[in-house]
Amino acid sequence: MSMRIPQGYRFSKTARTFVLAGVLFGLVACGPTYRNHGYVPPQEDLDQIVVGIDTRSSVEETLGTSGSTSVLEDDALYFVRSRMRTVAMLDPEVIERQVVAVSFDANGIVENVESFGLERGQIVSLTRRVTDSSVAGKSFLRQLVGNIGSFTPNGLGL
Repeated sequence: MSMRIPQGYRFSKTARTFVLAGVLFGLVACGPTYRNHGYVPPQEDLDQIVVGIDTRSSVEETLGTSGSTSVLEDDALYFVRSRMRTVAMLDPEVIERQVVAVSFDANGIVENVESFGLERGQIVSLTRRVTDSSVAGKSFLRQLVGNIGSFTPNGLGL
């Protein structure tokens, strides 16, 4: 059973406007959105860092404060920038990531400046955790024995 539109019948201007608006809204809703996160210093600023001469404080003056540092030892600064694309209701996808690592020796002098990206095809998930680094310098056995007596019978720690 099909409906036939009578000859000479035309859609009103308002109906055409609503249909066109609906189609345009549907196209815009499915378009990608982009989100930028983080900061990486420009190459001109990175060129000012001299390996073997600059210190942590001079690097922070030149490049600014980094978003991340080494977890157990304070021997590197990391600058990370990511660009993500989201299309409609799909999960966000990382389309660009750049990491600049400035590492320091034991005296706090710049040892190396490296830059990494997604060229290798691997996405490295970066997380920032604020934890006590009391595990540094302790063997697994020492950590295990150190927990003896720190548990209560009810398991609630009360």
